[in-house]
Amino acid sequence: MGHMLRIVAVPYFPYMDYDTTIKEPGGIIIPRDSIDTRLINTFANAINFTFEIREEPERAWGLLKKGGGFTGMMGQLQREEADFCTIAGPSPERLMVVQYLRGYPSDLMTLTSLKPTLLPQHLSLIRPFSGELWVALLVSVGAWGVSLWLLQRAWQWVAGGRRVELTTALLYSLGALLQNLPSDISASNSGRLLVGWWLVFCLVMTTCYSSSLIAHMTVQGKTRPIETLEDLANQKSWKWATEPWLLKGVPFEYFSKHDDPLVKKIFKNWEVEEADRALQKVLGGRYTLIDFENYVSIMVASRYTDHHGNTPFFISKKGFSVMAAFGWGFRKGAPFYPRFLQLLSRLEDAGIISFWIKDVIARRVRENRAREALGSPAVVGDPSLDDQSHIALGMQHVQGAFYLLFLGFGIAFLTLLGENIAHRCSSPQQHPSQHHQTRSQE
Repeated sequence: MGHMLRIVAVPYFPYMDYDTTIKEPGGIIIPRDSIDTRLINTFANAINFTFEIREEPERAWGLLKKGGGFTGMMGQLQREEADFCTIAGPSPERLMVVQYLRGYPSDLMTLTSLKPTLLPQHLSLIRPFSGELWVALLVSVGAWGVSLWLLQRAWQWVAGGRRVELTTALLYSLGALLQNLPSDISASNSGRLLVGWWLVFCLVMTTCYSSSLIAHMTVQGKTRPIETLEDLANQKSWKWATEPWLLKGVPFEYFSKHDDPLVKKIFKNWEVEEADRALQKVLGGRYTLIDFENYVSIMVASRYTDHHGNTPFFISKKGFSVMAAFGWGFRKGAPFYPRFLQLLSRLEDAGIISFWIKDVIARRVRENRAREALGSPAVVGDPSLDDQSHIALGMQHVQGAFYLLFLGFGIAFLTLLGENIAHRCSSPQQHPSQHHQTRSQE
């Protein structure tokens, strides 16, 4: 019937966006194209009302104070200074002072980090096996060599014969694993049986290593992307941040009141940075931005993505929800609440809201890219990370083999030096008079 409704808003694109008419906070705003703007205009035309939208002075959704009152938009609704508010999330405390209208699914919180990078190429020789498997393999070599030595000593004690040194048995086990089998050192049937099973084991392990090495050389591996909070917390010397405005609503309550030790660790160690500055730190490496998916996706697509779709950032696919849904809050007892609920249900059932969300995001990305004329791939990642269909092995791929060769040269030289020193120290030195006497006898 033409009544004017008082609306309070906080900017959060793509759900609500506006331009301010005055510099002072709390003034009347000019809505820009967004989900809530389209909904308000549609409702106003359908049920005949006018409206006045004002900005929340502190741009805060609202947190519960000690006295039971709320700050931000929830406080204005609680004090009936506004009829309803735009985009907001529900919480048990808020539902006790306002009526809530579910509008659309909540935006998931995601982790934005650098894209996975190629693994170090000088470690390609050891990458086919995991660390645990390498340790097990080395232990097996030592254990088998000792077992063969003990078995041969036992046979020598019973039947006699030549003696087998421990070093010989260990080198035999290692040589078989390296496919360079020494001469047979087993003089008994039990020893030959042990050698036979060891050769089978070596055949399996060398085949697995060779095939895995070829696969790693053909398609070089990448680091694991950061998908979850657990992945983030397990990173060493890593930092993360979130935006200041997220500390004025439900996300702050989620992290500050959560009982999970993992969430507590994330909350205790996070930094507070604006999204633009945080993304610049992400480009520097070992940094992650925790933010809502749609919000950060628009920023990345607008400013950090070239015309081929390449971007240096990776937005995690496994987001987590900090609230049940997004919608509007109404003052208690608002008589128009049932009518709003009916209209919103019709729009949602018809698929209009989901269509609007995609359309608003696409429009804003095009506008931002046109305004900033973003077309240069200066900030995007290396395209070679995604195009690995054909790879010609180069020096950088097999550099680990040369490092291993030089390491072997060094160890062999040090061993030779040690043998010479030991030989000189153990050899008896003749006195000069004895040496003269020996010459005289000759």
